[in-house]
Amino acid sequence: MSDSSDTELVRIRAEHTPAAIRDRLIKPAPHSYLRDFIYGAIDGTVTTFAIVCAAIGAQLSVGIVVVLGVANLVADGFSMAAGNYLGTRADQQLRRRARRREEAHIATIPEGEREEIRQIFANKGFAGAALDDAVAIITSDMTRWVDTMLQDELGLSLRGPSPWRAAMVTFVAFVVVGAIPLLPFVADLLTPGELAASFPASVVLTGAAFFVVGAIKSRVVGERWLTSGLETLGLGGLAAALAYVIGALLHTVA
Repeated sequence: MSDSSDTELVRIRAEHTPAAIRDRLIKPAPHSYLRDFIYGAIDGTVTTFAIVCAAIGAQLSVGIVVVLGVANLVADGFSMAAGNYLGTRADQQLRRRARRREEAHIATIPEGEREEIRQIFANKGFAGAALDDAVAIITSDMTRWVDTMLQDELGLSLRGPSPWRAAMVTFVAFVVVGAIPLLPFVADLLTPGELAASFPASVVLTGAAFFVVGAIKSRVVGERWLTSGLETLGLGGLAAALAYVIGALLHTVA
């Protein structure tokens, strides 16, 4: 066994001592905002690259490309963040409403709700005295009872992401990563040159942004960085290619 495998085994064993397990279960599991980051980064890059492609097709000046790109980053980034905030908050409100409804059902028809718990655990393989004990334990505490109904009957998670954090991660990823396709044009403003010379650099940087986002994702989900990077590059590149085609078509109407 290699040294890295030995180290990993020691770490896993340390995480599964009784004390470590107790501490881990007491603390609420941290929520990952990876989805919000990926969502914001990919959308920001694609939409900004669409602005670039449209500008190339319409033969606009470098200054206009930068102005349109920055306006897109701020306005569309805020719009996405606001939408993510409202959607995440709606999920929170749904959980609260479901909790209030289950509490009302338990207060009104406790035997019916107790039978639901019985059938839930029977479906998990409990039977006989073990099933009776499980039902008695779950229904002896209102919070535990309602939590079980939310998870096992309604399929809801007990906790969700913070709406504000989800919105901020989306906005920052949208603006920071989405600004990458604009960098060659900003450089062209500082060192004037041909607009056409900036476009190939934008294409390369956009592809690199897609790949890096996928590679970052791989560190969290445990995939190979090359595979994840190429997957994100392929999907993002397809969206960027569609944007380029639309932008090229604009040349005929500009």
